[in-house]
Amino acid sequence: MSPRAGNAGPRTLAFVESPVQLLNVLEWAHTCAPGAELTLVVLSPVDPMTRGQLRRMAELARKEGHEIRWEEARGGATAPFRTVGGLTTALRHAERIVMGDPFSRYVQLLLTITRAHDLVVVDDGTATMEFVTQLAHGERLVRWHRKGSRPGPRDLLFAPVSRSARHRLTPTPDRQVSVFSSMPIEDIPDGVTVTANDFAWTRARFGPPRITKGADMVGTSLVETGVVDGDRYVDAVRGLARTHGAARYFAHRRESTEKLHRLAVESGLEIVRPELPLELIARRGPIGRTVLSFPSTVVHTLPLALAGTEVRVAVCDIDPAWLTESASPRARGFLNGVTGSARGAHRLSAVAGAG
Repeated sequence: MSPRAGNAGPRTLAFVESPVQLLNVLEWAHTCAPGAELTLVVLSPVDPMTRGQLRRMAELARKEGHEIRWEEARGGATAPFRTVGGLTTALRHAERIVMGDPFSRYVQLLLTITRAHDLVVVDDGTATMEFVTQLAHGERLVRWHRKGSRPGPRDLLFAPVSRSARHRLTPTPDRQVSVFSSMPIEDIPDGVTVTANDFAWTRARFGPPRITKGADMVGTSLVETGVVDGDRYVDAVRGLARTHGAARYFAHRRESTEKLHRLAVESGLEIVRPELPLELIARRGPIGRTVLSFPSTVVHTLPLALAGTEVRVAVCDIDPAWLTESASPRARGFLNGVTGSARGAHRLSAVAGAG
């Protein structure tokens, strides 16, 4: 722990599991808590792509003066016990907890330990919209692409912890809950404070970018999460690339190597695996004059990060025919909502003839 925090531990603990969550903690600190003594706890995943981006984001956070605590939280069967045990003292002394993913079982477990009276949820993309809605309606916390499916054995076993976490994330006279988000949030629970994230830190630290004449595409993990059929997705990407003259495809960190290889062969796109979240990559440049995306977080965040530039963000609708049989009943409406509420993006219809 940082010596400046004293024996009691840091006043503010932030828990992140993805590069975007870490970026949004930096945005929150810049906007809402400048000068705060912040310890960033990275609950590291096993995926090499995500780990690499997290390492690079951690270096940016250190340059901002924040302490980084890297936890191999998934490094074997005993890792969760070591991680939770090692964080218990800090959790009990922290006055503020900042979290990037309230759906995370790890975070929900840690919330049962803390006594903090100030809880902050920073963006984890489109999931933030669903979290706020579920909290407002008193529903169980479950990710949108799993909503409507029957709980599995692990869900049932973890249910008491999840209920406790939802209770902890409900404001009381003694407990403040706030959300820091770039997403459009309308159904705000009573007592929850929402602050807009306009990517001020990103714009202050990077850019403006050099803009190229062509178009770039942003990848999505909708195939990997079982929402969209793989063949339909490849056809749609090929159609978009041909129609708009796209040259590069910025892969999502969860996209499979096999799918990306197929996209490169069948579409001719250059596949780029970004070393940082796309908001930073785009802001640093070079970036295409048009950025094409399917419904995802970036249709909300990129217009903010690229404010003041001539880059146009365009989002392509998901045709219902592309959805898999196993897709959650909630998927179609949620994806439409992501697209329809993207104020800074231009909306494209589903690619004609894809499939």
